[in-house]
Amino acid sequence: MSRKPTLLMIDAGHFEVSYVINPWMTPEAWSKDRMGHFRAAQAASAALEQALTGAGAEVIRLPGAPGLPDMVFPANAAVVLDGRALVARFRYPERQGEEPLFVDALELFKARGLFEVVEQYPVGCFQEGAGDCIWDATRQHFWAGYGQRSIREAIAVTEDFFGVPVVPLELASPRFYHLDTCFLALSGGEVVYYPPAFTKEAQAVIHATVPKEKLIEASDEDAAGFCVNAVNMGKQIVMAQPRDGLRAVLGERGYTVTGVDLSPFIMAGGGAYCMTLRLDRTRAADAQVQRAAQ
Repeated sequence: MSRKPTLLMIDAGHFEVSYVINPWMTPEAWSKDRMGHFRAAQAASAALEQALTGAGAEVIRLPGAPGLPDMVFPANAAVVLDGRALVARFRYPERQGEEPLFVDALELFKARGLFEVVEQYPVGCFQEGAGDCIWDATRQHFWAGYGQRSIREAIAVTEDFFGVPVVPLELASPRFYHLDTCFLALSGGEVVYYPPAFTKEAQAVIHATVPKEKLIEASDEDAAGFCVNAVNMGKQIVMAQPRDGLRAVLGERGYTVTGVDLSPFIMAGGGAYCMTLRLDRTRAADAQVQRAAQ
């Protein structure tokens, strides 16, 4: 009997937009209606959890911490595969305080049997978790973003730790600073991506690796709405309020799309994928799901 996908979420009780580490962040806009935005964030976080459980996931919630508002984006906490977790090293000091808390959390999950090995990227080897390292079950490799937050040197560390290939993709825009903001690998082998977020060389790699009929180009509106930053489980996709065109394209491919208003978190540069970390991802199980989805 297959288990439900297990996703980590972090409670939004300490979430706010209080500093700027990406172009989406405007603390002045947040401060104009601090309590209104805060209440909206609580509601959006709860709605996302409901959508994920409705799509078949088990959600584990952990508390955040004062002064670490971006902990609500645990996709950046670690890269996870086959019971192994490699904890991130954040580029910006504003997020580096999250590292020991996520180490402790994943060690706790290890004690509960979710992981066999928990390690961390070397000091100075900036790599921001599953946000910049996306597993492709169809092709059985990671896609790794670099050039904005994560560094290319982290790719070799990832390959050595997990023993699987990693395909580098250089990111070209500060607006799309993590791979998960502009790239989505789906269970049926499709890849949704936003071309302007990548260098020409990275676009060429994508086109050389993914058949043309499996490529779905996101529009400017899709990308700005963080619709590419989505959670896919089998034929279910949960994303920030989808645009009609993208919903239709995905529907034609057999996917059911659930939209959630995540506007408070988009103010900080994050969407549905950013707000989750898949804890139970394995090569074998994901390959089975991928075959069923095709």
